[in-house]
Amino acid sequence: MNKIAVLIMATGLLLLGGCASQQTTSDQAQQYQDPKDPLESLNRTMWDFNYEVLDEYILRPTAVAYVDYMPQIARTGLLNMAENLEEPSNSLNNLLQGKLDGTFISLGRFLLNSTVGILGLIDVASEIGLEPKEEEFGEVLGKWGVNTGPYLMIPALGPSDIRSSVGDYVDSYYLPIDGLNFYFSFLRIGIKALESRASVIQQEQQLNSSADPYAFVKSAYFQNLEFKVKDGKVEKSEEEEALEDDIDAFLDDL
Repeated sequence: MNKIAVLIMATGLLLLGGCASQQTTSDQAQQYQDPKDPLESLNRTMWDFNYEVLDEYILRPTAVAYVDYMPQIARTGLLNMAENLEEPSNSLNNLLQGKLDGTFISLGRFLLNSTVGILGLIDVASEIGLEPKEEEFGEVLGKWGVNTGPYLMIPALGPSDIRSSVGDYVDSYYLPIDGLNFYFSFLRIGIKALESRASVIQQEQQLNSSADPYAFVKSAYFQNLEFKVKDGKVEKSEEEEALEDDIDAFLDDL
């Protein structure tokens, strides 16, 4: 799977929580103990609960209705506002990794979109070439060499790990997010969740057709983490490099 496909699947499927795994594939998968997933039995139970209950009856129907009835211009504006609130944390997390360009770009985006962009409703910054430099504190920890820790399938939230969970907790205490009341916090999280879920509706068949959907999403999740921590510069194994060389040689001979 190419990196773009991994990012598309992993980003949205974090909130999907998984699809119902067949008992046979589940039993086969548990014969192999993944060192990153010591809680696999519990995680698979949470995976099924997320899909068979939360996603089937709440998240997916709500996301479909949101896409069908909310005008695109309103969806874009709401998502812009939700993401604009994260720019200060992006700025600090960039700084903690020594990425000074990302630090000032994120800060500039927040100031520009919060004023000229009407509290972030309009992404003016992107229009003038200041593209988002999103960074999470979990990525900061990864940059410092902190391991992910055990894989976790969290009810309602989907795939995570110890490092990312700690990172999310720290990110929630950055200004201005920590100053939001319960209702605005719920609205911000809800908008991002609906957009993430809606973005992978077209990719559901690819997940459903995999031999073990649980393992598929877990693999995509860790690949996505590595991709973000290393800013897309993921090291390839010798086997992968050899395969790519063979493909390039084959294409050159055509």
